[in-house]
Amino acid sequence: MPTVIEQAVQARLVAPAPHMETVPATLRYDCGDPFAVRMDFPAPATLEGTDITWAFGRELLATGIEKPAGSGDVRVRPYGYDRTVLEFHAHEGVAVVHVRTSELRDFLRRAQGVVPAGHEHLYLDLDHELAALLRDVR
Repeated sequence: MPTVIEQAVQARLVAPAPHMETVPATLRYDCGDPFAVRMDFPAPATLEGTDITWAFGRELLATGIEKPAGSGDVRVRPYGYDRTVLEFHAHEGVAVVHVRTSELRDFLRRAQGVVPAGHEHLYLDLDHELAALLRDVR
């Protein structure tokens, strides 16, 4: 069974211009970090011209496709039929993208097959994490 799930999605960038530009993005789930989902945007899709990765809770994504969720850097909410809005807040500004809800549901289903919701704690390597923290303290 795979321990990392990746899924390419087409994100529609919401911008002041009249049309929404489609940008490629990749959703990633790794059982080594069982509570998190990552969304990668390639350099051409970012203002900085560098690859950008946003990490946020898998539960936030699962909740946000049903009802508005999040109050921090990442916010997720349903939008119309089969669209979900993801807002990424940074000190440079806010990026808003629309993703097909069906793609997000498929991704979450696949991640659920790797680590069932509610069982994430079983996949944490707390001894390794603690050792890494203490290694830097001297």
